Amino acid sequence: MKGSLAAFDTINGRKAAALLVDGKLEDFLIDPPDDLIVPGSIYRGKVGRQLKGQGGAILETPDGPLFLRHAKGLKQGQTVFAQATTFAEPGKATPASPKLTFKSRFVVVTPGAAGANIARSIKNEERRVALREILAEVTLPDDVGLVVRSTAGLADDAAILADIQSTLQLAANVTSEPMTGPIEKLVDGPDAEELAWREWPVPDTSLNEAGAFASCGVDDAIEGLRGPTVALAGGGHMYVEPTRALTAVDVNTGADTSPAAALKANLAAVSGLPRALRLRGLGGQIVIDFAPLPKRDRRQIETAMTRACRADSIETSVVGWTPLGHLELQRKRERLPLSEALK
Repeated sequence: MKGSLAAFDTINGRKAAALLVDGKLEDFLIDPPDDLIVPGSIYRGKVGRQLKGQGGAILETPDGPLFLRHAKGLKQGQTVFAQATTFAEPGKATPASPKLTFKSRFVVVTPGAAGANIARSIKNEERRVALREILAEVTLPDDVGLVVRSTAGLADDAAILADIQSTLQLAANVTSEPMTGPIEKLVDGPDAEELAWREWPVPDTSLNEAGAFASCGVDDAIEGLRGPTVALAGGGHMYVEPTRALTAVDVNTGADTSPAAALKANLAAVSGLPRALRLRGLGGQIVIDFAPLPKRDRRQIETAMTRACRADSIETSVVGWTPLGHLELQRKRERLPLSEALK
């Protein structure tokens, strides 16, 4: 099957979405269990216990505790706005920030961070001029900023303008809420369908019906993700295995015994790792044990890894090499691990 297909179905009664490109599963989203706080949710919460050694505080909300970063100057019992930023690690409060962002398909609105900008990834100067003309039609409040996302590069101008206006209105509705009052959820985090609409390119075709995953082969692909093995181009493979502290990645050359086998397998692993982590919902610390790698090849591998991470939709930083020769990454926990999401 050539082209892109977005399939929408349910798993265990929860919404799910799958993106296939040329018949291969490229991305997968599923609503988390109801008892978890979804990143992007905005609350009016009450400051509870201060965690001075960590520079934060526990924030009480109707859905459970948040760990509020940058809580300096806040007092116990005070009510504040906060937005969940990532999923919580097991046994910990959900990380949150007092800085609110409102993300839609084409723009990000940032109350408290004024200025209008266009994503650097939009390179075409003619298109940037057209987007500046759209921004000129918008009146931003003095303390509100706006970033035009890369998805606007090929979008319809009228759709972009409508998206800007609706997102600004949502931000205004939330920020105009009184700071004092009972703890309350003000905005729901996005579900799987909304995330797919917001983050994925427009597919060639879409399928939204019961049994869509079975008919497209998504069920089989998801079943394959339950194991750690990821086949690599050229015959090598890697194992992606999450632990409580970190995710370990082990790269192997397979049956190839040629002099360049290790470098080829390592570059294939670098290319395929963002997808493997994305589909499995893995974040946090990532430690990669490459196939035998001389120090002279480290720069080539690190450059390729940086490029692959920049192209991925989830923020990932290449931290550097350990004394044992492992490459470390730090990846945002935007998604729930697949093993937990499918429970």
